[in-house]
Amino acid sequence: MPIKLERKHALPMTLVPIMMALGFVLFKLYTASKITNPETGRVSRINLKPEQELQLGIEAYAQVKKDEASKIIQSGRDVDLVKRVTTKLAAAAAQRATVHYNWEVSVVQSHEKNAFCLPGGKIVVYTGIIPIAQNEAGLATVLGHEMAHATSRHSAERLFRSEITQTLLGGVQGSLAQLDPGQKQAVMAALGAGAKYGSALPFSREQESEADHIGLLYMARAGYDPKEAVAFWQRMDEQIGKGSPPEFLSDHPSHGKRIEQLRKWMPEAEQELAHNRAPAA
Repeated sequence: MPIKLERKHALPMTLVPIMMALGFVLFKLYTASKITNPETGRVSRINLKPEQELQLGIEAYAQVKKDEASKIIQSGRDVDLVKRVTTKLAAAAAQRATVHYNWEVSVVQSHEKNAFCLPGGKIVVYTGIIPIAQNEAGLATVLGHEMAHATSRHSAERLFRSEITQTLLGGVQGSLAQLDPGQKQAVMAALGAGAKYGSALPFSREQESEADHIGLLYMARAGYDPKEAVAFWQRMDEQIGKGSPPEFLSDHPSHGKRIEQLRKWMPEAEQELAHNRAPAA
């Protein structure tokens, strides 16, 4: 009579996908590059080399310029203002940067109140933000923040975290294969919401706050009064703050939270301003 061996310690097949996903995540974490932000000291993990990140920025910038070709302005007061502030901030950022960029900027004639900086230092400014900025220091608040995203390599960090999250969710989905479709959909929806509101959005707000902090240091180092950053966000709150979603539903801190944090960092920024205004010994 054949002897049947019981596999008492065999891993249930439903756990195999998630265990494989965890193994892959651990491997990614182990092999990822660790970088230290030279301004804040925060350590982060990324899996893109600077040249890969730059290429992504170049491609995205080319697409933006193609899409906005009819509205990009090449000269005039607004262009001169944006380029002047960008030049000063780039010099300030370079003082401590670990990666140096060939900064480029395009100014788009639009009522849109926005500006952004793509990986590798490719900046787009919509003229609608300039009246809210009011002056060079106000614009330095905006551009310092956006340039800080690039120098901190926030895009590469977000991409890495997104890959980790998607791998884990894929593993869980595979482990739920034996559930009926309705149950599986409900579980994945709950996990997706948890990942968004419990991880992705808080992390995005953390990056935004770090960019606010570094941008404040950049503008002070460039010779701009950092108190103008508080004034800028107060104006932003007056203009568009009323329709903003609650902070926990947003990928940005509330304007009130930003102002509170800027005031907390103000002594550090004022030291930067005083140091850069002091005559050379």
